[in-house]
Amino acid sequence: MNPTLVATLTYGCLSLLGGLYGYLKAQSKVSLISGLVSGGLLLGSALAQALNYPWGKPLALGLTVVLVITFALRLKKTGKWMPAGVMVTLGCGAILIMVGT
Repeated sequence: MNPTLVATLTYGCLSLLGGLYGYLKAQSKVSLISGLVSGGLLLGSALAQALNYPWGKPLALGLTVVLVITFALRLKKTGKWMPAGVMVTLGCGAILIMVGT
């Protein structure tokens, strides 16, 4: 399986689960909605990659960059490693995979 596809699927699932976790832990509707939207878009871009649509990989890369920036700003503001630091770290790894393949 294509490494970019795996990275997109993984980061998309983590985004979905993170949004759900944020909602269950803190009753944050913003976390739920943003996790569902970003995770759903990432999973959609993974499907597009699997079907060889040319826009799948650029969409995944763009979404991941936006999420990394968002979580980096949140990490700077709160200083809390969970979930922002984890998502920044995993997102940077996903970006490296996407750019390298």
